[in-house]
Amino acid sequence: MSERPGTRVKYDPPDPRRAYTIMSEEERQSGKKTNWHEIEITGSVRSLSPELWKLHFLTSLFLNNNNLSRLPAEVSHLKCLAHLDVSCNKLRSLPVELGDMIQLRELLLNNNSLRALPYELGRLFLLQTLGLSGNPLSPEVINMVKEPNGTNRLLTFMLDNLSVCPRPPDRPWVQIRPIDRQRCGTTFTVMCYNVLCEKYATRQLYGYCPSWALIWEYRKQNIMKELIQYSADIISLQEVATDQFYNFFKPELARHGYDGVFSPKSRAKTMGETESMQVDGCGIFYRTSKFLLFEHYLVEFNQLAMAYSEGADDMLNRVMPKDNIAIVALLEVKDVGILHLDQRQHILVSNSHIHWDPELRDVKLVQSMLLVHEIHQIAKQVATERGIGMQVSGSSEALPKGLNIPLVMCCDLNSLPDSGVVEYLTTGRVRSDHPDFQKSLKYQGFLQRFMDRKHNHSPTSSGYVKHPFNLASVYNGHDIPFTNFTYDFTGIIDYVVYTKDLLAPLGFLGKVSEEWLTQNKIIAYPHPHFSSDHIPLLTEFEVVADQC
Repeated sequence: MSERPGTRVKYDPPDPRRAYTIMSEEERQSGKKTNWHEIEITGSVRSLSPELWKLHFLTSLFLNNNNLSRLPAEVSHLKCLAHLDVSCNKLRSLPVELGDMIQLRELLLNNNSLRALPYELGRLFLLQTLGLSGNPLSPEVINMVKEPNGTNRLLTFMLDNLSVCPRPPDRPWVQIRPIDRQRCGTTFTVMCYNVLCEKYATRQLYGYCPSWALIWEYRKQNIMKELIQYSADIISLQEVATDQFYNFFKPELARHGYDGVFSPKSRAKTMGETESMQVDGCGIFYRTSKFLLFEHYLVEFNQLAMAYSEGADDMLNRVMPKDNIAIVALLEVKDVGILHLDQRQHILVSNSHIHWDPELRDVKLVQSMLLVHEIHQIAKQVATERGIGMQVSGSSEALPKGLNIPLVMCCDLNSLPDSGVVEYLTTGRVRSDHPDFQKSLKYQGFLQRFMDRKHNHSPTSSGYVKHPFNLASVYNGHDIPFTNFTYDFTGIIDYVVYTKDLLAPLGFLGKVSEEWLTQNKIIAYPHPHFSSDHIPLLTEFEVVADQC
């Protein structure tokens, strides 16, 4: 599960017995600072000064008991406003821009002359109180508001009936370098995509999305269209429910020439058959015309935590309860182009979904270390048992056993680019006293044993813990502004990581049009045009091969 907005917090309106104190001249001259966020304008006011809309810091505005016949559209400039009271005026209509004030928790429109409400009010997904009594509204609206949870029902109805903006322009393809036709390397494309599991896509979490666009029947068709449109050779999906893998993704993608492997989170093993089908996990699909599945492997972080738990209770207590998993597929390229016939090209692909909680940065880092360690163990195993990934003839520099096989890691790391997780993966090392390891917890014993026993070299070098791969990330903050886009969180947490000495990225799918996002006031995903809170990442690679 990725970083997600929390449940709706109860809003406490301003105290109606408001009292204000005027700062004295002496206080002003002494440098005392004023702090006010509420304005009350009451009387027989018929119009409002444009200067009012410049007070962007306001959180409460009381315009009740006046003679206002219209509410200017400029009211939407008050982006911080949580409480707006325009009761007991002469309003006959409301500006559609009122729907842009998404911070509103309380909107009081009682005792006006409103006969209709703009559907744009449906965008006020945080609104908890909507006062409409004393208006000549239609019986349907009045009755809906009177029902239990009436405000939410009315807002949902209006949002569901609000017209949808035009589709965004296609995301651009960013070319890094052209294919070198003189080289022997295989080329292939890889997609990484968290599709937002059905059980997580609720109105409580994503109230800004129309309910019809949140239901799985709608979203899964949109997601499938994306997968087919981009037509990657390898597709790594996170948050795929078990039943959806077997009943939707696998058969649908098979019609387009794919086969795939999947594993749910570890908790599925403790459940009955019906319950386990709702558990989400990770899936890897591959184009059967291009690849053979040589083998696939499951990485269970809680099991690995127990395996390394001796003398490391802090690590065990924090990592073992988290049932995140990764899967690794060893693929063989069917057509190796102009490579010698005795040279079979293999590729390791991993798909991982690291724990989501931003407060558990140490868990994310430990899971990432365990993942890289297990991938290295797999690479050594296939090199020893099958001769895959051994040094190829003619190479100028020998590589350790198992490290001569190209690796692509598709990851929902739930970690930002400046995190210890990304530092560890992309630089090959991280300090053993990195801030992401909580100082109050003891990790040194775990790190010492982890590196000593399994990597067979010193656990620290100038205080650093290392991994043996030479990895880089295709996407970074300069390429796209976000991979996860929700109301409460926007940032890069999804990555395509690769062995940069064995693979060369040729290009990648660029960012969503910022102009389209701004013009259409898109505040977050999911959206009718974006059926997950993540965007898919797509990269084309070339295997760095020696000249034939």
